[in-house]
Amino acid sequence: MPTFRRQLIAAAGLALCAAAAPPAFAQAWPDRPVQLVIPYPPGGSADLVARPLSIKLQERLGQPVVLEYKPGAGGTLASQYAARAKPDGTTFIMVLAAHAINASLYPKLPYDTRKDFAPVSLVANLPLLVTGSSSLQARTVPELIAEAKANPGKVTFASAGNGNTSHLAAEYFSTAAGVKMTHVPYKGSAPMVNALLGGEVNLAFDSASTSLPHVKAGKLHPLAVTGDRRMPMLPDVPTMQELGVPNFVVNGWYAILAPAGTPAEITGRLSREIAAVVAQPEIRAQLEASGYQLVGSTPAALGAHIDAELVRWAKVVKDSGARVD
Repeated sequence: MPTFRRQLIAAAGLALCAAAAPPAFAQAWPDRPVQLVIPYPPGGSADLVARPLSIKLQERLGQPVVLEYKPGAGGTLASQYAARAKPDGTTFIMVLAAHAINASLYPKLPYDTRKDFAPVSLVANLPLLVTGSSSLQARTVPELIAEAKANPGKVTFASAGNGNTSHLAAEYFSTAAGVKMTHVPYKGSAPMVNALLGGEVNLAFDSASTSLPHVKAGKLHPLAVTGDRRMPMLPDVPTMQELGVPNFVVNGWYAILAPAGTPAEITGRLSREIAAVVAQPEIRAQLEASGYQLVGSTPAALGAHIDAELVRWAKVVKDSGARVD
């Protein structure tokens, strides 16, 4: 075989091998600190998941995992920042259920909820806890429905802000149960809880991690949980479905996304590492005590989950008339 031809074949073989191999930076990932953007202030339910997760991921990845808090505009500021970040495996974002809600709630988002992000992992679900204040006469969901039907608009529910999960979950319940209640929005979870504890409003659909301490202290009375099963720490509190509200399952959820274009080798690796972390007994014990249901999904499963949530919340937003300009 002529020398030139042998060289040509050898060069072609090397090119094929190079094309088949993953990019060098993906093989070496992570070779720099990793930033995990949190759309809400420190101390909230997202922080309770992100802090232990970041510590364990740092141990497994061998690089610092830095939490970057960017609160504001219902999580859209952080999402815009993450969507515009370089897809090089140095920036990820923890999104909550509001990520899917915002797609219908805001008329003009500066990013596409699906196209501008690469799914990584659904980390955890967190059922909401329906709690009544001292001003609510009802002590069960059937009693609440009866009271709301007898006095349309008289029963009030608090939320952490217009369009928040705590708002739209209650609107979803109103539609499912065929009742009319009055929404009272507050600027954040803390003032919402304070109003509830003070009896200014009748009830709230809030994250279990926030409500649980007040229920245990006897300051709020639990009516139901919104997940698909009862909570181990509140075994006597039924689910909405058990109480006859059909197809009513609402979870807050916590997921990791990357900027679109992040190599699949990187998102796949991080997904596997997250699954390994949430399987650790000490992490499960720590988070399950606050009501979290740990998942650790594949990127494909998270993508399907977000697609379903987009459809579900679009209908709730439309039916409720909620809107943020």
